[in-house]
Amino acid sequence: MRKHLKIATIVGARPNFVKVAPLFHAIEAHNKRAAELAIDHVLIHTGQHYDDAMSAQFFQQFELPEPHHYLGVGSGTHAEQTGQTMIRLEPVLKELRPDWVVVVGDVNAALAGAVTAKKLLLKVAHVESGLRSNDWQMPEEVNRVIVDRISDLLLTTSGFADRNLLGEGVDAGRIVRVGNIMIDSLRKFADRAENVSLKAITGRDLHNEPFVLTTIHRPSNVDDRHQLQEIVSALVDIAGDSPVVFPLHPRTRQALQKSGLMETLAGHGNMIILNPLPHLELLALQQCAAVIVTDSGGLQEEAMILGTPCVTLRTTTERPETLRENGGTSRLAPLDRAGITFAVREARRESRRPVDYPLWDGCTAERIVAALVGRA
Repeated sequence: MRKHLKIATIVGARPNFVKVAPLFHAIEAHNKRAAELAIDHVLIHTGQHYDDAMSAQFFQQFELPEPHHYLGVGSGTHAEQTGQTMIRLEPVLKELRPDWVVVVGDVNAALAGAVTAKKLLLKVAHVESGLRSNDWQMPEEVNRVIVDRISDLLLTTSGFADRNLLGEGVDAGRIVRVGNIMIDSLRKFADRAENVSLKAITGRDLHNEPFVLTTIHRPSNVDDRHQLQEIVSALVDIAGDSPVVFPLHPRTRQALQKSGLMETLAGHGNMIILNPLPHLELLALQQCAAVIVTDSGGLQEEAMILGTPCVTLRTTTERPETLRENGGTSRLAPLDRAGITFAVREARRESRRPVDYPLWDGCTAERIVAALVGRA
């Protein structure tokens, strides 16, 4: 008689969907070939990103089914999102009683999912465990540390993450290095993204025109008006050299409008302002950009694998393997107008240099499934 292993995976924000898709398909593949153990996979969407442009499009592109449970949490403060997710998630997990609860990354959905599961005495596996920026002003850093402390299985991306956990006294038996699941999606969809028309995305034929791709969404860059002013001024300077493609996160658009800075950007002829993009379209821009300017951890990683020079708008990063001094393609920029502009101009002098990083090979999801099955 075939045995069953029940896994509940919790997603909430845009980066989660990119990472969960390979896991979903790896579980499907396991069920087709494994005669003795079937995995019953339940997908729970907290609704942290509730806008269609930030959620539904990703389910469609990644061929994910509709979530089994949609909690509809929506926006709010960190406390409101975390609290509402726990309240709505608890009865779902009580009913399911899964063998594993899988949480991904460092968003509020991961924190709420891990805490709720542990209070119900359920086992938790954390994908992307061990990332540390050592910047306690980042809400994500708080989430990472707490989730790692209470998780039973810590699934890491690199030796940097392993060393962070071991340095915090984590039992080595809880740590399994599986690689980077974000790169599973990149490698699967890279060929398809190459066929996406840049003109269809931006309204401008950029294939033979070096351009800068920028994304900004972190509170430290967006909620501080002075900091946002410095970034906007730098982007305007950069647009004097080359086109700047700027897909706007809803949070960023709201901050630009509130501060009166939207007109500064929109009025520049070389500034291409876009709505949030589906994954394939964003990946197509990453593949062709001369430089990526971002505060996104995921884009730092993807830029490294694609070989695209990257300027990270942060004072520190939880992904040190992406930095040039560690063999990557990214540099941290001083967070002022002159520093950002200089860093981008320096990056434009660099040639594309794809990096082949250990275990970032497109097979991370299969290793995660093996780890969950092996510790059932």
